[in-house]
Amino acid sequence: MVLEVMGRDVGWIAIAAGIAGGADVVLIPEVPVSMAKVAAKLKAVSAQGRNHALVVVAEGVRLPPETDLKADCRSAGGIVADMIAEATGAETRVTVLGHVQRGGSPNAFDRILASSLGAHAADLAARGLSDRIVIWDRGKIVDVPLSSVAGQTRALKLDGTLVETARRMGICLGD
Repeated sequence: MVLEVMGRDVGWIAIAAGIAGGADVVLIPEVPVSMAKVAAKLKAVSAQGRNHALVVVAEGVRLPPETDLKADCRSAGGIVADMIAEATGAETRVTVLGHVQRGGSPNAFDRILASSLGAHAADLAARGLSDRIVIWDRGKIVDVPLSSVAGQTRALKLDGTLVETARRMGICLGD
């Protein structure tokens, strides 16, 4: 199963979904993909007797240079699924979550975090403060100038905790 998630520029959602969902392969924009390595991982999974594998693909995945995503009308997940099928001979299905992934039911942590952020934002508004954004930073609710984050993309660090965790779990990142 190939599961395409949002992530045109960065792979935060894909790497987190892959870890949480027990993916075998996670393909993110930060790591150029070797389909030979992806195919080898999937063949190894099959050799273990499993008849299924999960591949999470960020929509902005960096596929091999000969693959032109812009000229192809399929989604990145669809292209990856076809490449996997060709390389492994396995039946490969694709699901594109799109904006559906934003509509899950909140858990207790989500509710507490949202309430804390909202209460802080309401306090800022009551004090007449604007042009601020409320964030969770190192376990605390704080506000920072909106200009300090607007228009910026926060890169996924390849030596950071999420990537390190994925690699330790045996998740192939395509490299």
